[in-house]
Amino acid sequence: MPGALEMILFKTIIDAIRHYYVSNYASTHNIITICDRYEGTAMSFSPKFSHSVSVLCAALFTAHSAIATQLPTRWPAVNTTLKPDAAIEQQIDTLLASMTIEQKVAQIVQPEIGYLTVEQMRQYGFGSYLNGGNTAPYGQKQADAKTWLKFADAMYDASVDTSIDGSSIPTIWGTDAMHGHSNVYGATLFPHNIGLGAARDPALIRHIGEATAKEVAATGIEWMFAPTVAVVRDDRWGRTYESYAEDPEIVASYAGPMIKGVQGEIGDNFLRYFHRLATAKHFIGDGGTENGIDRGDTVLDEATLHDIHAAGYYTAIAAGAQSVMASFNSWNGKRVHGDYYLLTDVLKQQMGFTGFVISDWNAHKFVDGCDLEHCAAAFNAGVDVMMVPEHFEAFYHNTVQQVKDGIIPLTRLDDAVRRFLRAKIRFGVFNRGKPSSRPESASPEWFNAPAHRELARQAVRQSLVLLKNNQNILPISATSRVLIAGDGADNIAKQAGGWSVSWQGTDNTNADFPNATSIYQGLRQQIDAAGGSVELSVDGSFKAKPDVAIVVIGEEPYAEWFGDIQRLEYQYSSKSDLALLKRLQAQQIPIVTVFLSGRPLWVNKELNASDAFVAAWLPGSEGQGIADVLLTDHAGQIQYNFSGKLSFSWPKYDDQYVLNVKDTDYDPLFAYGYGLSYADKVTVAPLPEKTSPAPVANHQEQQPLFVRNLTEGLAWLLDDGSELPAQIDGPAGTSANGHSLTMQSVNLAYQEDGRKFVWQSSAAGASAWLHYISPRPSTAPLQGKLLQLSIRLDQAPTTEVTLAAMCGPTSCMHSVSLQPLLNTLARGQWQTIALPLHCNSAASMSVTDALRLSSNGPFSLAIAEVALVSNLANTVQILDCQP
Repeated sequence: MPGALEMILFKTIIDAIRHYYVSNYASTHNIITICDRYEGTAMSFSPKFSHSVSVLCAALFTAHSAIATQLPTRWPAVNTTLKPDAAIEQQIDTLLASMTIEQKVAQIVQPEIGYLTVEQMRQYGFGSYLNGGNTAPYGQKQADAKTWLKFADAMYDASVDTSIDGSSIPTIWGTDAMHGHSNVYGATLFPHNIGLGAARDPALIRHIGEATAKEVAATGIEWMFAPTVAVVRDDRWGRTYESYAEDPEIVASYAGPMIKGVQGEIGDNFLRYFHRLATAKHFIGDGGTENGIDRGDTVLDEATLHDIHAAGYYTAIAAGAQSVMASFNSWNGKRVHGDYYLLTDVLKQQMGFTGFVISDWNAHKFVDGCDLEHCAAAFNAGVDVMMVPEHFEAFYHNTVQQVKDGIIPLTRLDDAVRRFLRAKIRFGVFNRGKPSSRPESASPEWFNAPAHRELARQAVRQSLVLLKNNQNILPISATSRVLIAGDGADNIAKQAGGWSVSWQGTDNTNADFPNATSIYQGLRQQIDAAGGSVELSVDGSFKAKPDVAIVVIGEEPYAEWFGDIQRLEYQYSSKSDLALLKRLQAQQIPIVTVFLSGRPLWVNKELNASDAFVAAWLPGSEGQGIADVLLTDHAGQIQYNFSGKLSFSWPKYDDQYVLNVKDTDYDPLFAYGYGLSYADKVTVAPLPEKTSPAPVANHQEQQPLFVRNLTEGLAWLLDDGSELPAQIDGPAGTSANGHSLTMQSVNLAYQEDGRKFVWQSSAAGASAWLHYISPRPSTAPLQGKLLQLSIRLDQAPTTEVTLAAMCGPTSCMHSVSLQPLLNTLARGQWQTIALPLHCNSAASMSVTDALRLSSNGPFSLAIAEVALVSNLANTVQILDCQP
């Protein structure tokens, strides 16, 4: 017979599961979590009793599974604390009664500052606006906090100006504050979410939310598009680092505290003073797409969507989140932006969400029946505010007409406006005044405050996960002779990752992070202070043989969809970092590898070439946090121990794309929750290095050159006749003379998937090239193919315009005048064209440029979706060979 303690444990398990049923949150995942938790406790009594608990849990699991297949999924009502306010609702009633359809529609259209002018804000009175990841006020990437505040004032003043639109409702500004106020030059950058998940510290998360809100407030911005509460199931996804964990338990434990940090606790402190509006995103299933493809299809049953992917929304909404961003992805083939069941039935009705749903960047375009300039289907499904960065004027006018035609019911429009105004009134936008006049704006010292930098440094320390420490090589005495190697050592852009000053982070240098400390700088400060010596050498060469080498390597910066990968092996093609490690290993130098990455990667070879290996994730601006843990003090004492634990399982094999704790075939190299400390005496044995066969690329139908992003080995060049063309590494740039030809990112189907080229009046002979960094050796493989691209006329030319394809030093495979075609195109409309590559079939040459576009005078054309193809759709216009 079981004793009293055993019976108490049995009752605890039953009561825990009963709680979930009573709260409408019963799930297979919860039963597994409870049983995992208590089976270990049962073992402390006796193996026999532990077996009894396992039998009980198995029976409960089987019973629940049988019941679950017969019943519809129940979504919990989680908005139980934030009560309706009769005074606010009455204020909204009064406003709605006085507003025209045009004024209401303006409230729910959100333009982007790269395309929106102050005069357009004055004309339309848009309810909100945003800055994208690559946009800063007045086009100044390095604009300081005062400049951001100045821009906020200008937009606010225009929005309350009644001279044109008749509306005095203040606008609000939304920004992606992904890991700190991360788009702003000089801000404090916290570790990306994947590192914070390893810290296992909800209180830390709340403090980070408060610090971020203060820095956002110092720039006059009211609204944050954060936190991301995705639960990532396939680490090939390019947004993996935006997730706290692969398991919903950590995500649920973090989402609520982050919302409270940003918005304040529900009550007298809610949305007051420095607190900002927060956004839980992306609802729902963004982390579960097939093959980890960004904006792809999440194919799973509703119970799994409820159990795994909704976890963060339960706690975020319970904490009072005012905004939820709809997700780009589909669920079982249906775009979430057009899914009435998920957005209205589940989120608003069953879960009780009373805030507003914001769309993602141009995501409405992918809903059936929609395009960039209209989308009644998304509004009618439950999207309340539509993010329309570039095409907002046409979208506004079309939406007004759709309301007048009854395509969008007036009741739906009123509901959307009510939800948005409710959040604005809760924030106090009607009585706060313009941003610079608000009390929180009187505290510019909040921006990059010393306390925030120290908090970020603490977060770095807590995020580090020690995977290997053979012979206990760590910690390193700060009095040692230390070689610091690797291209990540003195590279703040690399340690910060994407969503840092710029969207992808690929165009950044250390100069873009004026208040940050690189990993090398942090190490050097402490080693110098302790009397040791340090030498920095990216390639690992040295003047005097070191006692130890700290090698900082890892992924290059990336963000959404650019960061999607097909293979988990780190540097599978070049292996330059492995070569560096092996050179040092061959010289019998102890090696500590600090690995910077936005996801776990297969690094067995690099692990074997290292004595110690630290997963440092993307630590942000405070690189000295790594030195705090790796180095002893001057007296040889440990400063800070390793405490981080993996929130993502680390792959044993290079094809373990889907590897998540509680999977039936779970077989990681380092399990979820793994992480050594200095007290552990663990030796990691040599690991197998066999790799899977590389996937065979299929170039039969299409070979992308610039489809969504540049293919590796290509670059945009702007030639104005200067000695050398200007290579543009980021989304925008200007030719070498500073004025003749400019390039900026535009949107066709995805965010910044096109490039707009503008020739000025002084641009005679200037040209834009899609350039091969290393020339193609021969034109032979191109025979029979076509160069296909989409173009958009923005400004008609006054002189000759030439488009050439596959060019070498002296000739091209196809060159054509665009003038006849351009004369037929409407401005602002995309057209797909193709150039056959058989026009100069006799040519045998190396190819230096895939495309050249030239003009002798003022002209503007946008280009997207450039690819080599074998077959064409019927809608493609062929520009055939000219005699």
